[in-house]
Amino acid sequence: MKPARIFAALLLLAGCQSAPTRPLPLAQSVDLDRFMGDWYVIAATPTWIDSHAVDAVESYRRAADGSIATTYTFRDGGFGAPLTTYKPRGFVVPGSGNAVWEMQVVWPIRADYRIAWLAPDYSRVVVAREKRDYAWIMARTPRIADAQLDELYEFLRANGYDAGSLRRIPHGAAGGVR
Repeated sequence: MKPARIFAALLLLAGCQSAPTRPLPLAQSVDLDRFMGDWYVIAATPTWIDSHAVDAVESYRRAADGSIATTYTFRDGGFGAPLTTYKPRGFVVPGSGNAVWEMQVVWPIRADYRIAWLAPDYSRVVVAREKRDYAWIMARTPRIADAQLDELYEFLRANGYDAGSLRRIPHGAAGGVR
């Protein structure tokens, strides 16, 4: 086979591997005021900053400039570890029904953040990315029923995620750092 054809075939295969099969579903018409507040991270794809996190809580509040002031707190490595805090900022993408945000952890980089599934009572949420590389299952309480968690894992699997890559986040007796 000619080198040009081999190169074209490799490009085609690479494109097939990285492209999602269909767009990630989004929660419809997210009420930002109801969404604001504390969310306990129940399970998540580990990142380099929180691969050993316990008592992880993501908290959102609306800032005066219209962005979302975010506080992510956790204990790194165990319940006795000191509190670690990050303060990213979210920017809601206009026309997305408030379900698509750009999350800025470090200026000027903004990462994809999508509210892919949201319980009607705003008690549980799945945040995901179009690339299907990271996902977070969060709830208003530090624990949810196993059946509810299984449903959210199944939602992720049905939408192209390897749910086995998510790590269950332990929460202590007090239910977190708040």
